[in-house]
Amino acid sequence: MKMKVLNFGSLNIDYVYKLHHIVEKGETISSETLNTYPGGKGLNQSVALGKAGVSVFHAGAIGEEGRFLIEFLEEAGVDTRYIRIIPGVKTGHAVIQNDEKGDNCIILYGGANQMITKEQVDHTLEGFEAGDYLLLQNEINELGYIVKKARERGMIIVLNPSPMNKIIKELPLQYVDYFILNEIEAGQILEERPEDADKLIEGLRSRFSQTKIVLTLGSAGSRYCDSTKRAVREIYPAETVDTTAAGDTYTGYFIAGILEGAAVEGAMDMAARASAIAVSRPGAGVSIPTRAELGV
Repeated sequence: MKMKVLNFGSLNIDYVYKLHHIVEKGETISSETLNTYPGGKGLNQSVALGKAGVSVFHAGAIGEEGRFLIEFLEEAGVDTRYIRIIPGVKTGHAVIQNDEKGDNCIILYGGANQMITKEQVDHTLEGFEAGDYLLLQNEINELGYIVKKARERGMIIVLNPSPMNKIIKELPLQYVDYFILNEIEAGQILEERPEDADKLIEGLRSRFSQTKIVLTLGSAGSRYCDSTKRAVREIYPAETVDTTAAGDTYTGYFIAGILEGAAVEGAMDMAARASAIAVSRPGAGVSIPTRAELGV
């Protein structure tokens, strides 16, 4: 039977303000444009998986005004049967500042993303079995319960610990099979300055000896490490317009490569190709390329 991926993750409406520079404390500046996009780390990663050709199911929660997010996911090939619509609750959203260099900063409002119930988790997990993949980020509640129940079912757990906060450190991280994280998040987990990628990798390997580590390093590419293998992947050069969904695109396409049976190097290469295309376009979910665009 073909393995399935369940992404239990966030669903946001992104309000993206195009600015000359990121606003500083006490400063008021005008925005050149305002665009509204489907977003949320969960949604973005599901879109990447769907566009990569993976059988992916998205679970989460939205308010009534977020129904267009379901349509967007379905257009990308994502199964949305496990998304709950909660009347009277606002869909999660993000206020994103995007400067002329393509860098951004983000304010999140959890909304419906923080109203996941144990009952929803139990009902959702009934549709999955040992060997199926579970993908998680840190933009929904009940993460600890989800991890525990997925472990009991024998699912393969992939965690992107973003945004990084104390909730991540309270999770049963020993159950995680894959960490996909950037150098800032790795440094926060280890409580070290993220100055040396090798040191971060070694620190993560020492603390989580059974976990496969994928460390993304922005313009410095990405690195992989497990108990027997190490790999390095450079980026594909691209004109940067918006980096919002770069990491999410990488995550989705990396998992797609692994599910297809590709070697780690091949999965990293496909993820790097997809991320390079994503950063060359504005928006989050809308910037993620299809498999055909990668030429692989």
